[in-house]
Amino acid sequence: MKTKIFSGIYALIFAAFTYLQLNDPDPVIWVAIYGAVAFASLLRVVEVYHQIVFLTLTIVLAGYSLLYIPGFFEYLMQPNKNEIVGEMVYKKPYIEETREFIGLLMASAANFHQFKMKG
Repeated sequence: MKTKIFSGIYALIFAAFTYLQLNDPDPVIWVAIYGAVAFASLLRVVEVYHQIVFLTLTIVLAGYSLLYIPGFFEYLMQPNKNEIVGEMVYKKPYIEETREFIGLLMASAANFHQFKMKG
């Protein structure tokens, strides 16, 4: 029962993330990423899943997040950490890269958690 609750929460959260990406400048990739996590979570709720799906998705998302590490480190070097919650500034691409890095880590963590859950 706990597995279904967690998976249901993940499905709702990542469905919301998917919806919010529709107004993003590059929506296709992010709708696909968050949509895949939401869909996999939903499959776990209805007990139609394979652990290999969660493991594969976790590895792909974690691997993709590695592309954003330079931007994340650049953000960490900045004195003003509040920029992360502000508007995207084209002269500061590290802001968007940091947001994308964090989103990918959240998606990876959710998938890994579901991979490790029993039931």
